[in-house]
Amino acid sequence: MTDLVVGIDFGTLSGRAVVVRVRDGAELGSAVHTYAHGVLDRHLPDRPDRALPPDWALQAPGDYIEVLKTAVPAALQAAGADPADVIGVATDFTACTVLPTADDGTPLSDLPEFADRPHAYVKLWKHHAAQPQADRVTELAAKRGEPWLRRFGGMISSEWEIAKALQVLEEDPSVWAATRHWVEAADWIVWQMTGVYVRNACTAGYKGQFVDGSYPSEAYFADLNPAFADFAATRLDTPIGQLGAAAGTLTPQAAEWMGLHTGVVVAVGNVDAHVSAPPAQAVGPGRMVAIMGTSTCHVMSSDVLREVPGMCGVVEGGIVPGLWGYEAGQSGVGDIFGWFVDNCVPASYRDLAASRNVSVHELLTSLAAEQPVGAHGLIALDWHSGNRSPLVDHELSGVFIGQTLATKPEDGYRALIEATAFGTRLIIETFRNSGVPVEELIVTGGLQKNPLVMQIYADVTRMPLHVLDSDQGPALGSALHAAVAAGAYPDIRAASDAMGRVARDAWRPDLAAAEKYDALYAEYVALVDYFGRHGNDVMRRLRKIRREALS
Repeated sequence: MTDLVVGIDFGTLSGRAVVVRVRDGAELGSAVHTYAHGVLDRHLPDRPDRALPPDWALQAPGDYIEVLKTAVPAALQAAGADPADVIGVATDFTACTVLPTADDGTPLSDLPEFADRPHAYVKLWKHHAAQPQADRVTELAAKRGEPWLRRFGGMISSEWEIAKALQVLEEDPSVWAATRHWVEAADWIVWQMTGVYVRNACTAGYKGQFVDGSYPSEAYFADLNPAFADFAATRLDTPIGQLGAAAGTLTPQAAEWMGLHTGVVVAVGNVDAHVSAPPAQAVGPGRMVAIMGTSTCHVMSSDVLREVPGMCGVVEGGIVPGLWGYEAGQSGVGDIFGWFVDNCVPASYRDLAASRNVSVHELLTSLAAEQPVGAHGLIALDWHSGNRSPLVDHELSGVFIGQTLATKPEDGYRALIEATAFGTRLIIETFRNSGVPVEELIVTGGLQKNPLVMQIYADVTRMPLHVLDSDQGPALGSALHAAVAAGAYPDIRAASDAMGRVARDAWRPDLAAAEKYDALYAEYVALVDYFGRHGNDVMRRLRKIRREALS
């Protein structure tokens, strides 16, 4: 018998399952299931008459169950695995992705009376329509001198639990009244698999402001809105589970869905970014992991506790036990490149890509790679989905400076890649300037496959890039936690040593290019200060005008 575990990664557009051998972390088989409904940002499922306002991003929870029913059996088949050999399953999720449920965990969107109510659906991590509530959450916490605010860089994001919940209360009170549990999707899927509802310490800490054993006070919530006073007491009242702990075992129904047996241990849920650190062997201080996909999340453990402006949180044991886990991030990276390809590339380029039998992304990458640093004459701000760190402001938007009639698509494409690299450098410098050393940079996620992106990041940050030697870092990370929950390893450090793997120095900085990027980075920082630090609030004013025009 060979002990196996299954890691399941629930991403923005799809879910991926991977079957992993416990003794050495070998990935034996994987499968992907694309969500039938994808991201709901225009209208509700099968309801074009129920249009969604700007900045909304919802999902249908049934899509997640389909991942269990399809991707897991397919991965087992691809691995040639005997289901009897599987000892553990673990999951990770985008965050903060959250939904309102009834007492038994039924999503309100699945109830007929709420099927046409947008606030009854899952709010995906990139739902940014709660920015007005987030502003109030931060302003009130600062006014009251709430000590927990310092753990989150002094600002609370519209992507997180409190702002999204407050939006439901204030915009659809009847949905809020029917909400018994305000559930992270990471915990909801574990609930469906085990019949046990337990909140994972990672999302509770980073996304729910659970600090030093408690949520913000009832008095604070009441000051936000009197009807919100009991938020923590009535909607978040469930035990906190530690990372790598067992939440339970598979129910007969869940075992049938996945083609497994009821003895399989299910780990407490986790976040897709944080779960990626152990397989990258980033379980010690100073090793930052950049999980680069549609967005980028930067996670790192440290033995020092500091206040870092605009960080997404610092949680004791938030990544590995015994260390402070830090999180920062960029709300749009791959999403921005995708937007550019979909909206800013002429038909002639698509025809050229087709003639070369490559994707438009590959074509633009090859053309942009031929340019010397600075040759396109552009500088961009990577805020098309707002800024997560260090500004924590989703009212911000994208900028191009330097366009002329000679500007070509590959110029803009390269400028956007560089802008996201500048954003990562700004995050690294913010940590260092706050007294939190960043000594290594490890990359995982889909964008690690793009050589131009990787070289630009190495040059801009002046750091060698180590790469997680796996195409599915979060799913592999979940598999490591499954092994710990099932008792195969005593802790996540031991599992990381045995099952993790990293290709070190996969990309080294070109010092000549790095010097040129220093000059461009200085221009980027000047634009950050002007547009992002209230030198000119034109972006916020434009957002307001847009909302009024579409209301």
